[in-house]
Amino acid sequence: MPDNYEIDNVDLKILSLLQHNAKKPYTEVAKQAFVSSGTVHVRMNKLEKMGVVKGASLDLNLNALGYSVGSFLGVFLSKSSLYEKVAEQLKKIPEITSIHYTTGNYSMFVRIYAKSTDHLKDILHDKIQKVDGIERTETFVILEETLSRSIELSA
Repeated sequence: MPDNYEIDNVDLKILSLLQHNAKKPYTEVAKQAFVSSGTVHVRMNKLEKMGVVKGASLDLNLNALGYSVGSFLGVFLSKSSLYEKVAEQLKKIPEITSIHYTTGNYSMFVRIYAKSTDHLKDILHDKIQKVDGIERTETFVILEETLSRSIELSA
């Protein structure tokens, strides 16, 4: 693959179609993008090699799986230079679904899913608060998620 490969309108159309349904067969994507299924396959391989496509995943309803308490956690670090070390420790906690290095009041912002408020308390007390470098945290319980989406791509 050439180093100077640029994403064109065909790539954007393919990504847009698969973004809405990653299980959609390449033959169907090809019809909607007005290209061959081989073109879709080749383009997707190129986009993966470029790091544009990171893989495919399932969009789970965590509430249906018993994880009914979602929360965001603002994390204050004792020193911002500890971010990588703290992030590596937080990655080991399975209930944490995202970790962000941020500006503003918090050094980090973390998303957590728990089965109950007791479970959340245990995660905070027994796992997160024991990570070296975390000075303190502030928890925001999610009451409702109205929107969760990726950016709409247009060709």
